[in-house]
Amino acid sequence: MRLRLHRLLTAGLLVSAWSAKAAPVVTEPPTPGTGAQSPAPPQAPVPAPAAIVLANHRAVYDLSLDENGSSRSVESARGRIVIDFRGDACRGYTMLTRQVTELSSGETGSRLSDMRSTTFEGGQAREFRFKTTTLTNNQPAAPVDGTATDQGNAVTVKLKGGAKPFTVEGPVLFPSEHMRRLIEAARAGQSTLSVKVFDGSDDGKKVYDTFAVIGHTETGPAPASGSTRDKPLREGAIASMPHWPVRLSYYTEGAGERTPIYTLGFDLYENGVSGALKLDYGDFAILGDMTTLDIDAAGGKGDKEAGKGCTP
Repeated sequence: MRLRLHRLLTAGLLVSAWSAKAAPVVTEPPTPGTGAQSPAPPQAPVPAPAAIVLANHRAVYDLSLDENGSSRSVESARGRIVIDFRGDACRGYTMLTRQVTELSSGETGSRLSDMRSTTFEGGQAREFRFKTTTLTNNQPAAPVDGTATDQGNAVTVKLKGGAKPFTVEGPVLFPSEHMRRLIEAARAGQSTLSVKVFDGSDDGKKVYDTFAVIGHTETGPAPASGSTRDKPLREGAIASMPHWPVRLSYYTEGAGERTPIYTLGFDLYENGVSGALKLDYGDFAILGDMTTLDIDAAGGKGDKEAGKGCTP
């Protein structure tokens, strides 16, 4: 089974930047001779919400089997995800991902998967390019290489290799825009978010229905005291940053009651960093422990100037 933890992480790590403040509220003076009371003092300007800014970054997650859950089909698991994200809202976003996973079972033996993925998402979330190569037990699978274009009310996907293009009615979100929507919903106090998502995963022919359950705002380090998990998230300013527990389920397209293909649990930080990862396939679950987080503070210039237009 091809693990897809990196697909949510395709959105990258995010940082916040304050945009321009709203204009002050103006109150009209009372009409003379009406006996009106003295006018109330002008209200203070209300700051606009912080813009969501995608940061250039490199992050590493170590993977392991969740020993506390039921594991009927897998006896052990180990692996690593390395992601490298570059770009901004003007140039678009490029993500390089490598995910190596080894699953072991007494019935089927050991299975080693080595997946490398490159994606590009336009800054306005209108275009998406993807290419994935996979080795399973050192045997290569056919690469998945294609493009997706958003027309507003539909997404058209074209795959290299002779496959016929197909169109899916929308709206359909690409990964970075999906992450933005999750953060916006969490900030607004929404408890759920249901959207369609295309990320080019598997054979590149699937659009997923997703349903996210978002918990209440939390502050302070998420891991228990003394824990070694997600150490980079317990250091510096991010340790006290607001975050939300999220449970995100992926479904095949359709109607009626369905069982999710898999469910991703994680802590979504206000700056978009994801910690406490848990990918639940039903028969077994994989944990993702962040071991390295490097953010390039000089990156994302186009995002920080969002709303001002892009310089040619």
